[in-house]
Amino acid sequence: MKLKLKNVFLAYFLVSIAGLLYALVQLGQPCDCLPPLRAAAEQLRQKDLRISQLQADLRRPPPAPAQPPEPEALPTIYVVTPTYARLVQKAELVRLSQTLSLVPRLHWLLVEDAEGPSPLVSGLLAASGLLFTHLAVLTPKAQRLREGEPGWVRPRGVEQRNRALDWLRRGGGAVGGEKDPPPAGTRGVVYFADDDNTYSRELFEEMRWTRGVSVWPVGLVGGLRFEGPRVQDGRVVGFHTAWEPNRPFPVDMAGFAVALPLLLAKPNAQFDATAPRGHLESSLLSHLVDPKDLEPRAANCTRVLVWHTRTEKPKMKQEEQLQRQGRGSDPAVEVRALLRRPCSP
Repeated sequence: MKLKLKNVFLAYFLVSIAGLLYALVQLGQPCDCLPPLRAAAEQLRQKDLRISQLQADLRRPPPAPAQPPEPEALPTIYVVTPTYARLVQKAELVRLSQTLSLVPRLHWLLVEDAEGPSPLVSGLLAASGLLFTHLAVLTPKAQRLREGEPGWVRPRGVEQRNRALDWLRRGGGAVGGEKDPPPAGTRGVVYFADDDNTYSRELFEEMRWTRGVSVWPVGLVGGLRFEGPRVQDGRVVGFHTAWEPNRPFPVDMAGFAVALPLLLAKPNAQFDATAPRGHLESSLLSHLVDPKDLEPRAANCTRVLVWHTRTEKPKMKQEEQLQRQGRGSDPAVEVRALLRRPCSP
């Protein structure tokens, strides 16, 4: 037993001596821990440098805000609006005029479907504070909607929009407001804005710098939540529409604007009253641009800034009853208000 314990002790002693000798040898070897230490020190130095930069930025005064261009330096937006006499006409023109009044450098071309100017529209324009041109042209009888026909059967506002284009190119025929068309070289854009739509003020700034023909989506049209171009890599590659998608330009009248120099350079470009249903916009745009050259606006056509909203036709049963009794509402009341004359007692 003693012999065995002695052997175990001897083996333990020899292993310990070997381990001690190995440790002493390793103490003399160079340490490889310096690279990690250097990397950690560099990270700390970079963090200290970034903190110093941020502190300096905080002490630096903020830059002056960018000043918007003066109105005189902006291209003019020519808004063409056909209108016709009806019970809600004034309500819709007031709503539109107050939206337009928020837009700098804008010229409103209001064209009545009438033989001459009406006192109601003349008074509204005079009171609007807008730069305007008042025009009037009667839609030929053959092009007018017949009693009971839905609005989509015949294109509407064709003569009025073409009359505005004639004025922009040649002038003449204005019945109020600015009589002379823009001089040659004027920077501007032309937009066809019906009086029953709803427009965001942002839309007009989106279109202002149009070089050829700019486009964007239109809400609540064509039986869809919106219709509009499909854009890929900043270019129009198709259109989101449900009705007759193979039209040359399946866009709504409210969904495009045209640079004024382009319209002036294409004197034959106008709307065709004989165009098939849904092709009225194409009848103009086909003279101006190829679909691949359309300029997408409104965040690459991902934002809706104009909507087809139609005022409900008022029910006039009580009014008709009073008229049969000779006690109907005085239609001159609206005109008196616009002309700022006091109402009769």
